[in-house]
Amino acid sequence: MRGIAEPWFPREEYLARVARVQTALREAGQDALLAFLPESVTWLTGYFTRAYGTFQFAIIPAEGEPVLVARDVEEYYLDQTCVFAGRDLWTDSDVPIDVGIRAIRATLGATPRLAVELSAWVLNAARFLAIRDALPGAIIEDAGHLVARMRLIKSPAEIAYQRQAARAAEAGMQAGIEAAGESSTEREMAAEICAAIIRAGSDLPGPGVLSSGERAFHLHGGYSDRVLARGDVVQLECTPNVRHYHARFMRPMKVGVATDEDQRIVEQLIRIQDAAIAAVAPGVAAAVPDAIYRDGVLSSGLRETYTNKTFYSVGLLLQPNGGEPLEAAPGCDWHFQPGMVFHTYVLACGFGMSETIAITETGIERLTNFPRQLFVT
Repeated sequence: MRGIAEPWFPREEYLARVARVQTALREAGQDALLAFLPESVTWLTGYFTRAYGTFQFAIIPAEGEPVLVARDVEEYYLDQTCVFAGRDLWTDSDVPIDVGIRAIRATLGATPRLAVELSAWVLNAARFLAIRDALPGAIIEDAGHLVARMRLIKSPAEIAYQRQAARAAEAGMQAGIEAAGESSTEREMAAEICAAIIRAGSDLPGPGVLSSGERAFHLHGGYSDRVLARGDVVQLECTPNVRHYHARFMRPMKVGVATDEDQRIVEQLIRIQDAAIAAVAPGVAAAVPDAIYRDGVLSSGLRETYTNKTFYSVGLLLQPNGGEPLEAAPGCDWHFQPGMVFHTYVLACGFGMSETIAITETGIERLTNFPRQLFVT
């Protein structure tokens, strides 16, 4: 049994994560990181609340323990999930950014050299300007993807959560297939999928991509009241998460009937994806399987152009983030490493086939395991 209101990992894992950041800060000559991305705060300190959209951030000093700035009504979740004691809380009668500035001064003084997650959506322009103006003696530098890069290599405990999420994704896909009958609605499908993934362990509902008919030929469609008709293509991606660690996959569907051409297209997509995944291993350049996808789809005549990414990193993701900042697309120059986890997909003619895979010391582990075929509902 597990609850949200408890640390998701042993304290030692958080200490190791903070130590890595502190080493990077000292090497850069910086006094602290201001972590504003909700994923950074949770990954480094353990602190999680469903209200992470309220103003909150973590001060990670180059020496010593982190300090959390958060709303006072979240103190219960701080007590239950955060493995560090330092905090400065604001109330609804306060100006939150003023409390945050006070915490920075108290922890670091008036003239620190700061690494700040400037691209974090929580740190809007007004808040950044307030910090800059209140600390005229400070040096503010962009932290970039400092924490996000560290998060790309998952611990065994993190991948274990993603395996659990993959089981929920499989339950959701089965429910979606069973619900996708002629005269059913997309909304009815979504309800069955959400119920299945929650029962299977997902912390959030939501089928991810779900669209039929014309919209199935365009990525990122959401469910509507549309009634499924015989011959419709249905595009479905199940995106559950456990402890907000994600796994997801897509399977192609037709309602009632599929043509020989439909079957031929899906079989081609499966062959292309199997070849691309087979090329993935530690040390392999991401451009290698990316090219297998693109060349396979284009040479088969399934699409005239292929511009979208083929791999993107997934792990701890809090809405609105849907992926981590590592993708395979033309021009990418990175290599696969053990501990990375990716959603990898191929799309053509309204049909989508995808998996979540973990990179191991010798190859890959398919976290999602579901029959790879065209489903005729």
